[in-house]
Amino acid sequence: MIRVAAVGDIHLGPDDKGLLRPAFDSLADCADIMLLAGDLTRHGSAEEAAVVAGEVAGLPVRVVAVLGNHDYHSDQEAEVTAALQEAGVTVLEGEGTVLDIGGVPVGIAGTKGFGGGFAGRNAGEFGEPEMKSFVRYSRRCADGLRRSLLELAEAGCAVRIALTHFSPVPDTLAGEPPEIFPFLGSYLLAEAVDEAGADLAVHGHAHMGTEHGMTSGGVRVRNVAQPVIGRAFAVYHVPVGGDRAGTAAGHASTA
Repeated sequence: MIRVAAVGDIHLGPDDKGLLRPAFDSLADCADIMLLAGDLTRHGSAEEAAVVAGEVAGLPVRVVAVLGNHDYHSDQEAEVTAALQEAGVTVLEGEGTVLDIGGVPVGIAGTKGFGGGFAGRNAGEFGEPEMKSFVRYSRRCADGLRRSLLELAEAGCAVRIALTHFSPVPDTLAGEPPEIFPFLGSYLLAEAVDEAGADLAVHGHAHMGTEHGMTSGGVRVRNVAQPVIGRAFAVYHVPVGGDRAGTAAGHASTA
């Protein structure tokens, strides 16, 4: 089993220094990797990113992240990314990374993702330029995720994980007002995961959502927004070499 710790939507600001570090320092006891599912800052400022960097620098496990919409708010996403990278975090957007976990190649494919809604109730690439641009951006994010997962398969990864901020499925949005579902995720992300194959999909963004979900192809989906999991992080156990359509486990720790 590969033990995957994950959390999103921690929304740290200048007054949060040291808030999560005691819990994060315990990661070596319960996890092999740590995934950050976006919205790491409140307003996407470089100052806030420095706080996040301080919480995750020098952790006992490798850390992989994607940014969220909050991390883009101040148009300083490059600075946010740089601060995380300087702290040793691998930040993904439309690409993947391979980690050696005890001799097992584990691949993480990441993208922020975007909205658009879900099958039967989704935005279409039609009409005004603004609407077409909206949907095309969602599609580009999904295409990057698909391509990265396929590249990780070609690289021989025994475990593949899709990391996004926006949700790939409506299941994990249960509890949110249905009217805002189109702004919380896109079915295009789930299509990418199902077509390319993955053992687990992890996202954040939906603060009032539900932790557990599944794509139509049987890939387990976990909403790790901190308000949902209610703790510093959750831990999921992913079997090595399992059936990518249905054997990714979802046992959460109480950390």
